[in-house]
Amino acid sequence: MTEQAAKPVSTRFRLATQLPDIHPNLWLGLMLLMLHFSVVFGNDAYWTRPFLLAHYGLFLLWQPLVGGDKKLDPRIAALIFAAAMLLVFWSWWILALWVAVLIGLVGSNATSVESRPQRLVYLLALTYLLALLLAWVMPHVFSTNQLHSAVAVVVRYGLIPLPLAIVLIRPGARQVQQISVVDLFYGLMLFLMVLVLVLGSFAVVAVTQTDYLIALAEMLIAMAMLLVVLSWLWNPRAGFGGLSQLLSRYLLSVGLPFEQWIQHLARQAEYQHDPEAFIRAAVASLDDLPWLAGGSWATAKSSSNFGTQTAHVLNFTYHGLELHWYTQRPISPALQIHASLLSQLLGYFYQAKLREQKLQHNAYTQAIYETGARLTHDVKNLLQSMKTLVAAAQNSDPEQAEALQALMQRQLPQMTQRLQGTLDKLKAPQQADDSLIGAALWWERVLQHYARDNIEFVMHPAALGCSLPQDLFDSVLDNLLGNALRKRQEDKSVSISVRLECAEQITLSVCDSGEAAPDAVAAHLFDAPVGSEHGLGIGLYQAGKQAAQLGYMLRLASNRDGEVCFTLSNQSQ
Repeated sequence: MTEQAAKPVSTRFRLATQLPDIHPNLWLGLMLLMLHFSVVFGNDAYWTRPFLLAHYGLFLLWQPLVGGDKKLDPRIAALIFAAAMLLVFWSWWILALWVAVLIGLVGSNATSVESRPQRLVYLLALTYLLALLLAWVMPHVFSTNQLHSAVAVVVRYGLIPLPLAIVLIRPGARQVQQISVVDLFYGLMLFLMVLVLVLGSFAVVAVTQTDYLIALAEMLIAMAMLLVVLSWLWNPRAGFGGLSQLLSRYLLSVGLPFEQWIQHLARQAEYQHDPEAFIRAAVASLDDLPWLAGGSWATAKSSSNFGTQTAHVLNFTYHGLELHWYTQRPISPALQIHASLLSQLLGYFYQAKLREQKLQHNAYTQAIYETGARLTHDVKNLLQSMKTLVAAAQNSDPEQAEALQALMQRQLPQMTQRLQGTLDKLKAPQQADDSLIGAALWWERVLQHYARDNIEFVMHPAALGCSLPQDLFDSVLDNLLGNALRKRQEDKSVSISVRLECAEQITLSVCDSGEAAPDAVAAHLFDAPVGSEHGLGIGLYQAGKQAAQLGYMLRLASNRDGEVCFTLSNQSQ
């Protein structure tokens, strides 16, 4: 069918959307009225077919399957004209089939409607169609003699209020948008149930030669019992999983068992770290599927294909991964859902691999940053020590030459040792130096290093026999005293004290009488780098991480104006 031939039909569908004052309930009510006049009052009269054509035109305006703004497919247009021809050359059997189709369409709409007035509309329509089918159409299928005169009067005049009530019920603006929602599965089930009822009644009448009403009652009882049994089998409560679980398991295992696919993806994800290599290994197993002729995939970096390409293709795109599955013939909707689910899982695993790769790159970059920042801090401390020695040499008198020489002999080996430790960190940046030193020797070096800074040093006598990790205590003490000395540069009255204890725990305390740290800074001193006007703001963060690696804990013991104390202590055993 050409585009020009399909255009008038498409225009007919758009007529419903071009009349804003006419709501779908009016089309439905008028459609049922035209059906009533043509079937009940017309029978074989000359106006029967004109009323049927009017009924069919109203059906096209009401039908919820094809939107009014969409262009018709030629195959759908052919079905529409075929249905119109069947109504023109109608018989009671064709009419029974048509009413069953209408019952299925109306029922498929009724299952998805939440509005009570609109649900009432569909219930009235179903009541009318079922009554027309069972009380008028089917008796004419068997024999007109079986139709009682009282029943004929009720059908002719008693059913008319139902379409009229549908016309008078107007849905709200929000309900109009929900009218066109169609559940094809429920509609098909309802259509098949009506066919079973009609054909079953016909079979009972033909075989037993019984009355139509008795045959109808027998079929209704049989169908009711069958539905009760099926409902129990669908979701039983006696240990059996039920038909619902069997159906779900079938849908999840069409063509490829779901559990095997999950295990295969998890196994490949464990061995393959590169995202593209993972996709290539995962897709390789799909070549053995009987329903799959070939496939291809593409990412931002690479692409590949396998098998043969056919005219029937399923296209999926998940998380930057494009998948194309080729089949020898069109596949069923269940298999399409299954292929979509498998493709979606593959996309999720691919996204996880991309994130894993990104996290590895971020971890590598963070290690470089933290190592560089820590080395920068160590070099800054060494430079400060060198400046102190240079200042002492520049300000010394000839009479202080021996004292200056002794100072150089004490400080230069320590600076050399600390510089060597800084270079060793470049070789193994993730490993902490856990070499121990006697507390007495370390304390003596600290006193010599800070002899000119007017700091109060207090060592508990029990600490003389302890050993402590030299690199950790040097780094922590340099950070804490560096911060305290900067406070003294701004306020000369700030006092600084250092205390070393070794009772149940090895504890190093550094306190000053300066201003307290802001709460926003104090909350993240050891969790992340903080803003600093004097450096990178990473000194205490690195010191805290180094302490944790060696089983120590660095914390802010007191934080108030006039008393700011940090403590470094080993964890209790």
